[in-house]
Amino acid sequence: MTAAPIAVVTGASSGIGAATARGLAAAGYHVVLTARRKDRIEALAAELTDAGHQAAAHTLDVTDRAAVDAFAASLEGSGRGQVKVLVNNAGGALGADPVATGDPGDWRQMYEVNVLGTLHITQALLPALTASGDGTVVVLSSTAAHGTYEGGAGYVAAKHGARVLAETLRLEIVGTPVRVIEIAPGMVKTEEFATTRFRGDTEKAAKVYEGVAEPLTAEDVADTITWAVSRPSHVNIDLMIVRPRAQASNTKIYREL
Repeated sequence: MTAAPIAVVTGASSGIGAATARGLAAAGYHVVLTARRKDRIEALAAELTDAGHQAAAHTLDVTDRAAVDAFAASLEGSGRGQVKVLVNNAGGALGADPVATGDPGDWRQMYEVNVLGTLHITQALLPALTASGDGTVVVLSSTAAHGTYEGGAGYVAAKHGARVLAETLRLEIVGTPVRVIEIAPGMVKTEEFATTRFRGDTEKAAKVYEGVAEPLTAEDVADTITWAVSRPSHVNIDLMIVRPRAQASNTKIYREL
């Protein structure tokens, strides 16, 4: 039996990452789940395996280059199928302070995860993706990568960095058998994103979505990723911006109040 192609999903412990893992597993990939929270990715891997899919969990912090390199080496020696998809989902926002009072530590942490984390694992897996003869790199940016808003400069700067990484990589590897896809979601209501941004303040987190009848779900974004990855090999979805109908821009949102 031919081994299933491998899809690596970072930040797979919850939200968009977990939903994407489910979508790619259903599409026939052997999904390798990575995140810092071992219990969560192991539970998800067990769920997928019980459902008849192929999945494995690997605890990983994408900001740790030595750990990322060790992870890449473990895939090479695993005897599994070829690594054909990398979904760079690990990321997140911290704080909503203006530039004048923003915490440099928050800015640094967002850059480390959203940009350097994406750089680390993309560099580590690019040789395997190229050797597969049909590789795909997905970068989860955000509409924050395509427009600014007050109180969001640190996150906006980090996501602009991720967008530029994807655009530049696409230019640099054109002619190789690897596609680079950027998916830029707008307002997505997940279990943790806003709560993490406001350091556990559930009241502030709830206000982000207040009055918005139907923000995007993690499954909406996962469906988009799975669709883009499953296009014929010669088709590259360079960029897809995905927003709920109620959101016209980062600052223009219809709220039923």
